[in-house]
Amino acid sequence: MTYAYMPGFGNDFETETLAGALPQGRNSPQRPAYGLYAEQLSGSPFTAPRGTNERSWLYRIRPSVKHHGRFAAASYPLWKSAPNAGDHDLPLGQLRWNPVPMPTEPTDFIAGVRTMTTAGDVFGQAGMAAHVYVANVDMVDDHFFNADGELMVVPQVGGLRFVTEMGVMEVLPGEICVLPRGLTFKVELMDGPVRGYMCENYGAKFTLPDRGPIGANCLANPRDFKTPVAWYEEKETPCRLIVKWCGGFHVTGMGHSPLDVVAWHGNYAPYKYDLSTFSPVGAILFDHPDPSIFTVLTAPSGEEGTANIDFVIFPPRWMVAENTFRPPWYHRNIMSEFMGLIHGKYDAKEEGFVPGGMSLHNMMLAHGPDADGFDKASRAELKPVKLDHTMAFMFETRYPQLLTRYAAELDTLQDNYVDCWDGLKKRFNGTIEGDWS
Repeated sequence: MTYAYMPGFGNDFETETLAGALPQGRNSPQRPAYGLYAEQLSGSPFTAPRGTNERSWLYRIRPSVKHHGRFAAASYPLWKSAPNAGDHDLPLGQLRWNPVPMPTEPTDFIAGVRTMTTAGDVFGQAGMAAHVYVANVDMVDDHFFNADGELMVVPQVGGLRFVTEMGVMEVLPGEICVLPRGLTFKVELMDGPVRGYMCENYGAKFTLPDRGPIGANCLANPRDFKTPVAWYEEKETPCRLIVKWCGGFHVTGMGHSPLDVVAWHGNYAPYKYDLSTFSPVGAILFDHPDPSIFTVLTAPSGEEGTANIDFVIFPPRWMVAENTFRPPWYHRNIMSEFMGLIHGKYDAKEEGFVPGGMSLHNMMLAHGPDADGFDKASRAELKPVKLDHTMAFMFETRYPQLLTRYAAELDTLQDNYVDCWDGLKKRFNGTIEGDWS
């Protein structure tokens, strides 16, 4: 089946699966067409400014109050929320992991979430968590929504089909999707076992960064974001709904599918984005630019210029700067950086950082190219070179990212990561040329 999408970022969309299901000129008619129920899903306070006010009207077979009974506690022990301090004994340091292994037992998407870091405070709705996921079975009659934050999913192996109450999205490696806070969905596997990354955003939702002097074009263009058209499931079989709320998990049952929205309109909706449509901007004469120039989406913190989260990618691009050390420079940063590699090689660390792997450079901990990368870039002929067949990304936050016990004890943690800088030798010898022998 081919699924349809509507283009644009933050648009006010309208979509219906049955002609006349969407009321015109009003949101809540006395008797909606087809015997549907009108229901509003709000993604912001009612009185938020127009530019940040988000809500959608859903016209569904049953209202959401009929999509659950009494809740019971549920357990997903590897999915953690902030604050999560004191969870392990691993000392401070720069960290890197090989990929998380695929499960051998039947594991669906929600059961396959493993939290690597948490930051901020889920109760204060600030900060984030960085997760990996692995799965090998579909969510058939199980459904989920997250009251704690929106979810950004970054596939690395295998495609995912997100069957949501507002439509269906198929998301492949090289694409991302964002699921709003409170949206009900289930996940199906398109082509076998899957693995990837996920950012749980507790704070203000992701939006496009201001381009400033770049102007009206480049970076992530709004037309390349895709929101699914309406789709519904009329299924009268036992189903479950799992809810994440203030870091805890709860489950309830019902006798039908909760994915029963026949029509909807509004600006609070899921979307996906193809990372290959990002139009990078970079240095065309000298110096490596700040990585912020590769920001796809940002979640503001309320303090201008300081993000709750930035989602940054390192895509294929031409490198042409003259008399310049072209890879990222060595730096210490007030922001904390969780990186992943979808495919290819990362130019600052061509060895050891592998697809499906992760690294964590917490605030003010020095990092930069490994010794081999430094030596290669320092001696390279500075002709135009295309950095191709690669896609790395970063979840960057103003908060320190605290490691979970799972991450600290993961077998794929590279004990020798810090040794990648051992080969950086002293080149100062008092002469202006230095010692490059």
